[in-house]
Amino acid sequence: MNRVYEATDVGCVRPINEDRAAIFEPSVYVVADGMGGHAAGEVASHILVDVVRQELSGRAALGEADLSAAIHAANRAILQTVAERPDCQGMGTTATILHLDGDQAWWAHVGDSRLYLLHGGALHQVTRDHSYVEDLVARGELTEEEARIHPRKNVLTRAVGVENDILVDTGRFAIEPGDVLLLATDGLMNMVPEAEMIAILSRQEGNAAQALVDAALASGGRDNVTAIVVVHAS
Repeated sequence: MNRVYEATDVGCVRPINEDRAAIFEPSVYVVADGMGGHAAGEVASHILVDVVRQELSGRAALGEADLSAAIHAANRAILQTVAERPDCQGMGTTATILHLDGDQAWWAHVGDSRLYLLHGGALHQVTRDHSYVEDLVARGELTEEEARIHPRKNVLTRAVGVENDILVDTGRFAIEPGDVLLLATDGLMNMVPEAEMIAILSRQEGNAAQALVDAALASGGRDNVTAIVVVHAS
């Protein structure tokens, strides 16, 4: 049986936790990082997770198209809420969904939360950030280290609940016993170096998600931080 861990924290600076995470059957894992003024980001991330749960919970079989459709449904729900509530203008959220079935993993993604795979001691970033600085890195105009400290590193080029038409990245890959999957918001990646993330995930003891969150807080916790860790057993 897979071992699953989840943790979230408001961090040391922000007054509200706009992150949201969920775990439900059939082996679906979701993280969302809301954005928007006041508490609107919290509203957006809650809508995303609630709609995804409604769309996917208890389904007999799921694939990339189903995960993508759930994000599209959440996009419509958030836009509807924005139309009805002036106080929610400008809100949106990231969305990263993982579904496991045996030794297969399906995912869908929008924004700059991430899905990682730890395999053979190496940490692979499965998803690609939809952000201004990531586009610069892809064009060779910025290094990864420069991107970490760039003043516009939090500017997203894609988010759920911002536009009527949304492009959702999806994919599928095989996993092996001992592989570790990590879903996390950028409050983790911006505070914890990759080497430390690998060390924590490689221990495979205790609550790895909480250990990652604690590491982010120890480094200053400048943002909300959320992690889901899945250790694949079979």
